[in-house]
Amino acid sequence: MKRQHDPGLDFIIDKLTNSIENTLTGEVFDTEIVRLTNIATEQIKKSNWQFNWHKELKDKTKEVYKLTTVNNPTIIQGLLSVEDKQDHIFMHLIESAKFNKGKDKAYFGVPGNLVAYACKISFDKGYEGFLAFDAKSALIKHYQESLHATHFRGMRMFIETAAAARLISKYFKN
Repeated sequence: MKRQHDPGLDFIIDKLTNSIENTLTGEVFDTEIVRLTNIATEQIKKSNWQFNWHKELKDKTKEVYKLTTVNNPTIIQGLLSVEDKQDHIFMHLIESAKFNKGKDKAYFGVPGNLVAYACKISFDKGYEGFLAFDAKSALIKHYQESLHATHFRGMRMFIETAAAARLISKYFKN
């Protein structure tokens, strides 16, 4: 019997920070999230990422965003792919840069920052912060606890208004 592929997202919310935080020094760095365009694809080397971000960029139904620090906008800390579903935002992919994964990661807070931004997009579009995504089944409880996400059914989860507002207030002061 073939093992079923679990296509859900598998990011770990390591720590909800005020931005991103250096794991060694505790220093906090202001971040910036901007839309990535096909023109900027040279910034994404396939060997540095688990997912095919070039494919995401080519899909006209999706928008891809990059997270950088304000002081160093050339180094991508993480990437996010979302789709506007006309009444909510759907998060297709989220990934931290290689150097922000595992026990030796450089920064805490990258995934939380990206999820908060996806919720912000939802608010900006008038969807009251609603964000949906499919989670790996083993991480459903983690997302319920760390993001206050609600398990809908199967692998589908969503973040509703109050949880979205909480995340946004943590990362975005304006």
